[in-house]
Parts: sequence; structure tokens; C-alpha cells
Amino acid sequence: MGGRLEGKIAVITGGTSGIGESTAETFVREGARVVITGRSAEKGAAIAHRLGSACFYVPADVMTEAGVRAGIETAVQRFGGLDIVFNNAGGPTAGGLTTITAEQIDYGVHLLLSSVIFGIKHAVPHLESRGGGSIINCSSVAGIRYNQGNILYSVLKAAVTHYTRLASVDLGPKNIRINAISPGAIATPIFWGGSARANQLSADDNIRKLEKLKANLAKATPLPRAGLADDIAHAALFLASEEGSYVNGHDLVVDGGRTQLFRE
Repeated sequence: MGGRLEGKIAVITGGTSGIGESTAETFVREGARVVITGRSAEKGAAIAHRLGSACFYVPADVMTEAGVRAGIETAVQRFGGLDIVFNNAGGPTAGGLTTITAEQIDYGVHLLLSSVIFGIKHAVPHLESRGGGSIINCSSVAGIRYNQGNILYSVLKAAVTHYTRLASVDLGPKNIRINAISPGAIATPIFWGGSARANQLSADDNIRKLEKLKANLAKATPLPRAGLADDIAHAALFLASEEGSYVNGHDLVVDGGRTQLFRE
């Protein structure tokens, strides 16, 4: 055990697949006790069982404030406090510039933006009571460059990054650091419909899809390999640990240099 998060208590939303699952594994390995949330009860329970007593799964949907609050309150009740929150849950959005509907906007806002806002809202009192802590919000390079995602997705991710920067000014005096991570094209199930779709496929089918995706993504960045969930987990570990103790209000881009190919 590395111990870089020894004694820390963390909540990771969207922790039942991809980046969230990998981050949970990394945090537990580094000494943290972790609550993961997500809609896939079977997958969440299996991850918690595999990671042992340091990990607990809460079936919760970040589309509601109650779902966001559930993970945080569980961490406090089960493990005795809260030090780290990774607002990671997300997924694809639909809707074109001239075809978007009110329902698509509502869905996107609740999934990608209000889930982060409520995660901050409910985390802050508990972090403050511990003398500070770290909040990490999963943004995206889609919020930085054109044509890196659906237009609604891109706008909402830009909002996540900006909200993070503004909140850092208010939370800094409380010794609460808040930062964003903007992944590039990371090989996760989001590319074939999100974790819900991945859960409908067999393990072999998911492996085949992932290997094909990794080969394709490796051609789309200056570095000759695809980005992996572990790459984002390692970035989150840095921001959550003492090594990132003077990083606040920052958007950490982890994309293999992809955004350099699309500069204005």
C-alpha cells in the first residue's frame, strides 16, 4: 500500500465503471476509505466486494440532489468524515444546434453540471469540519476546444471548469482545494453508450470494443497510445494528496497532447 491517502475518506460518483472505478481502486490502494456511487447495483457491489472493507457502494443517481447527497452522507456515517470528493459521474448528451429539445437540455444539465454543484454544496460543510480537503470535478477537453464532443456536452463541461475556478476563490480560505480534470479521449465505455450500455454486453464483447477503441484513439494524439482510465485516476490522486496541496482553481488537462492539434 502506497499510503499517499492514508487515513483519508473519499466519495467518488460514477464509481461503477471506467474512470470512477479505476480511481476507487487507486485511492484504496493508497490507503483511503472510499464510498462509490452509481446506478449499476450489481457492478457497484462487485467492485466494493473486490476492494474489501475500505470500499462501500451506495446505489445513487446524481440526476437528483438526494442522490448526490446520499454518497456524502454515507461516507460520513460509515467512515466518520469526509476529506475528498471526486465529482466524476457523467455520460454522453444528445441534441444538435437546431434540433435540441428541452428534455435533452434538462438531462444534460442535471447529469453534468448540477451533479457537480450539489456535490460541492453537500461536501463543503463536512470538509470544513475536518479543517479542509480536496474536491475534484471531472470536466473535459470538450470544454476547451471545438468539435471534441456534442455541443451541449461541451458547453456544460466548460461550465464545470468555470464553476470550479470561481468556487476555488471562495473555498480557498477554508483550506478546501477545488480543481478540475479535463480528460481527452480516454478509452472507457462512454464511447459505446456509457456504463449502462456496457453493462448489457458480455465481458468478452466489452474487451473487444475496448481494444478496438484503444487502437483508434492511439492514432488521434501526439503520444502513440490511447488514454486510459488509470491516467485520470493518477491525476486525481495527485490532486487529492499532499503532493497537490498548493494546487487550487486549476484545470488539469490529461489528453496526451490532443488539444494541441486543435488550437485556435
